[in-house]
Amino acid sequence: MIVVADTSPLNYLIQINCESLLSALYERVLIPNVVLTELGNPNAPATVKHWLSHVPEWIEVGRTAADPDAGLSFLDPGEREAIQLAQERRADLLLIDERRGRLEAMRRGLATTGTLGVLLTSAERGLVDAEASYYRLMYETNFRSTPLLQRSFLQQARDLPKQSD
Repeated sequence: MIVVADTSPLNYLIQINCESLLSALYERVLIPNVVLTELGNPNAPATVKHWLSHVPEWIEVGRTAADPDAGLSFLDPGEREAIQLAQERRADLLLIDERRGRLEAMRRGLATTGTLGVLLTSAERGLVDAEASYYRLMYETNFRSTPLLQRSFLQQARDLPKQSD
């Protein structure tokens, strides 16, 4: 399975100590080089800076083969390159949070999920408590969601079958 990630899902999962969910779900995650640059922003949280100093082996950094796609110029660099890389590599899944980027990726035929989708899928497999992770995301990071998205996510999390001990 080929999975490409944009900056924000990786950033938020690192901040709440859930980035290892990506390797548990997908084994390897491909990111464009610009995602490393964005994660290394001088204002990045200490947890993200520490992660960057020890990038795990399951992260693969890739480059786009073609020149930048002018049709993606309205997006930020990480989104642009992640979408283009996902198209070029015929990715099975693109991890992206921003609405405009997700809509454009879907318009181009790419399957997408975001930080919340990763948490729900992980919870379905008994890897994480989705509700607790959501609250960490909301209170320990600058992740934002609408009240409707919050209600929907929490309802889906509560509807998951409980894992037996």
